[in-house]
Amino acid sequence: MNDKIQVISKYALDGKTAECAKALRETALAAKKTLESGSGAGNDFLGWLHLPSSIDEQQFQAIEKSAAQLRNECEYVISIGIGGSYLGGKAVIEALSNHFAAYRQDGGPKVLFAGSNIGEDYLYDMMDLVRGHKFGIIVISKSGTTTEPAIAFRLFKEMLEKQEGKEFAQRNIVAITDARRGALRGLATQEGYATFVIPDNVGGRFSVLTPVGLLPIAVAGFDIRALVAGAVEMEQGDDEQVLEYAITRNALYQDGKKIEILANFTPRLHFLAEWWKQLYGESEGKDHKGIFPASVDFTTDLHSMGQMIQDGERTLFETVLSVGDQEHEVIIPRDEEDLDGLNYIAGKNVDYVNKMAELGTRLAHVDGGVPNLIITIPALTERFVGQLIYFFEKACGVSGYMLGVNPFDQPGVEAYKKNMFALLEKPGHEEATKAIRAKLS
Repeated sequence: MNDKIQVISKYALDGKTAECAKALRETALAAKKTLESGSGAGNDFLGWLHLPSSIDEQQFQAIEKSAAQLRNECEYVISIGIGGSYLGGKAVIEALSNHFAAYRQDGGPKVLFAGSNIGEDYLYDMMDLVRGHKFGIIVISKSGTTTEPAIAFRLFKEMLEKQEGKEFAQRNIVAITDARRGALRGLATQEGYATFVIPDNVGGRFSVLTPVGLLPIAVAGFDIRALVAGAVEMEQGDDEQVLEYAITRNALYQDGKKIEILANFTPRLHFLAEWWKQLYGESEGKDHKGIFPASVDFTTDLHSMGQMIQDGERTLFETVLSVGDQEHEVIIPRDEEDLDGLNYIAGKNVDYVNKMAELGTRLAHVDGGVPNLIITIPALTERFVGQLIYFFEKACGVSGYMLGVNPFDQPGVEAYKKNMFALLEKPGHEEATKAIRAKLS
């Protein structure tokens, strides 16, 4: 087994794009230097760059102690956050978990996620699920006033205090927030909640290796030390895989490939792709530039999106997450009647069939004019998932600078909020409310 994730670009580049990739290497090296020297736009949000190697024993112990408290007293733990405040933790938990439970089957609590939407039935159903059960809350917000998580926290905090009492709630609510200011910091101080800090120089989508991601992952029963160790391996590596990915995707973009589809053949990676979509979409979609990040779950989506990918407009390329070893083995049995015609693969394990589907798909798509990048992951373990997270983060910074944008801000995210607050008649938005009403009349 390889000891590190690998990028394979030979199925993504033809003669023209291979020449473009070669020419882009100097641009990529310059972008990497800009990133590492902190001389580029958004350089006040580079705290993630050396974050893995900076986590010390005291920080690990604090997170593990808080996780143990929640695991000892709670049947459920609700992690409340939106965007980068929940996607990274959920992605890692899902990638490492039993497919049919949001936790390892080691007697620990089930980790649920709220605050990522404003779905009334979603919140009602979760409240109904935890009613009568001991639960804890991890609330993640720099300000404490972001609408979606603030609504969820208000609901579940009130429910927990009524159901289990104030003292239990104070022991089992953890706030991950700003070090000094904000509504959540003030409440946590007032109520005596355990707290962790969201570093000022780490943006939400890069925060999975801070307590934002590490605490829910530890509560779910996974080894956060191994996860971080994997990230350290990438942080301290030679960056050739990072450069290969950043160069290839930018060469394809210059050739008119405007959509990148992250494809996996392993159901556990669905939420890793959701995290990746935020990371790259929010980082690169600036100044009317950027590769649009999409994702598919194969072989499922081969029976739907497969048609578009195979025969649609040639404006896309695929990046395939290819997982090596599986955790378990399932052998296909022989059937005497063979009515389903499967005896030709009897005796083979299911993953062998899946890998032949993966290879067959790659061949078909490349033949159909869809460039294929491959990222091989030796196995879905904490170590290799940690490698993958840091790899994508650093490649995102390099790729964004190659594109000529600031990869670390997100000015476009605020537009919908202004309209929503005006429509809700939030105090301080009176003029905007008048303007929107005039527009809608």
